[in-house]
Amino acid sequence: MLGIRAGKEPHKFTGIWFVVVKDRLFVRPWNDKTAGWHRTLLSERRGAIELFGREIRVRARPVRGELLFDAIDGAYAEKYPSKASRKWVRGFATARRRETSTELLPS
Repeated sequence: MLGIRAGKEPHKFTGIWFVVVKDRLFVRPWNDKTAGWHRTLLSERRGAIELFGREIRVRARPVRGELLFDAIDGAYAEKYPSKASRKWVRGFATARRRETSTELLPS
């Protein structure tokens, strides 16, 4: 899991599932709530991730394109292959969650 903090306001990091496709980091929210991390990240375009105890500033870029959506779906399935993860992997591949695909870039 990856810790993410969206926006400029300080608050705790939220653990999320992520994937890497062709050396690019992608995330999708499970619940795209109005006050959630994903909407904040898209509106402010800035945030931070926590990786191995280190905080890294990032900027968000929405993803478009069926080929990239498919690659992200495949990456989730490959990274999280356990029986317990299947429900979540299938959920991340639904149309409404595919549309929330976001790339995180160093800021």
